[in-house]
Amino acid sequence: MELDELVEKIAKNVHEVWAQSRLQQGWTYGEERSDALKQHPCLVPYEELPEVEKDYDRDTAFGTLRLISKLGFKISKEL
Repeated sequence: MELDELVEKIAKNVHEVWAQSRLQQGWTYGEERSDALKQHPCLVPYEELPEVEKDYDRDTAFGTLRLISKLGFKISKEL
């Protein structure tokens, strides 16, 4: 698996974990963010996010991979 593909899969997971947490807290989709109404425009599937939001999740994923490497761990894919 290429690094970019791994980053994208982790980024999607980051978004899904965030969205699930929000939904459990009673948030719903709204065209504009409203903390008072617990509405957020990013409560959509990862594929429907604007690129700027995907980039945020990709940065989180890449930072996680960088930390794993810095701590001396190696990531490999079993064939």
